[in-house]
Amino acid sequence: MRFTPLIAGMIASLALSTAAQARDQISIVGSSTVYPFSTIAAEKFGQSSGFKTPVIESTGTGGGMKLFCKGIGVEYPDVTNASRAIKSKEAKMCADAGVAFQEFIVGNDGIAFANSLKGQHFKISIAHVAAALAAELPFQADGASDATPNQLETWADVDAYTAKRIGGDLAGLPNIPVSIMVPPPTSGTRDAMGELFMKHGWKKLGLDGSGYKKLREDGAAIEVGENDSLIIEKLVADQNMFGVFGYSFFDQNRDKVQAALLDGVELNFENVASYKYPAARPLFFYVKKAHVGVIPGLKEFINEFVSEKAMGLDGYLFPAGLVPLSEDDFAKQVAARDAL
Repeated sequence: MRFTPLIAGMIASLALSTAAQARDQISIVGSSTVYPFSTIAAEKFGQSSGFKTPVIESTGTGGGMKLFCKGIGVEYPDVTNASRAIKSKEAKMCADAGVAFQEFIVGNDGIAFANSLKGQHFKISIAHVAAALAAELPFQADGASDATPNQLETWADVDAYTAKRIGGDLAGLPNIPVSIMVPPPTSGTRDAMGELFMKHGWKKLGLDGSGYKKLREDGAAIEVGENDSLIIEKLVADQNMFGVFGYSFFDQNRDKVQAALLDGVELNFENVASYKYPAARPLFFYVKKAHVGVIPGLKEFINEFVSEKAMGLDGYLFPAGLVPLSEDDFAKQVAARDAL
């Protein structure tokens, strides 16, 4: 008998039903950006529901998707958090393993480009960010075919290059080395940075092609792990360094760091909610449908997370830095929750 993904999934679901007693806690993996919101919801759930508090691992969005899409059963996570939407190749991996899932949007977020409060406050374009981070750049006036390794060593160099490419006055950036901490490749924030900073900034520079995809490897772009708190510590220690991370971490550390004004827009609640901020984005979590009603408390945890008391403007996640959804978008999440 040939086992299709659908049949394999049905068999796995039956096995899961009989083995659920092997795990009586919800297992959650994924995004470090969504992690604090998920943790707060899990703690509230554990205190009030009668079920055990879910176990949450901060693996990064990409790492979480790999674990989540491996299969159905108690050895696989029930939920994965994500700071960007699932990719088509990840959805295929889930489908091949018989994993059907439900997507939920938690709220909105903005990617901060930030430095120490003791450093100069930057007022720049996303074109500056793309020029500072790209592995290669064209240094001739025409076209992108003459791209060479990035020669921009200081922010003053970046400023001059960007002004030449897009016109206008210099931004007044200082003569200090370019030093930017960026998320690892497994991070959803890295993916979102690639789209919102690099791709859009590349276009602002008047460039075509996919040269924005590769970041420089000469020490100017520094890959760091999923620990955003460590990035804050490093920024405090070095006022000339910049970091890329989510709005909630910035909001919680306004006494230590400042976010650059990007394309004339400040990183704040209103500008993220309206998507006026050029690096605003939605946040997600994905639930394994076959585990709902089998893993104890999973349906009840989703009800806790996708609720006004958690995600709303007066909810307990708002003080933690989550920017709530619009009424229409929230209603769609509730409908998806109730349909499970």
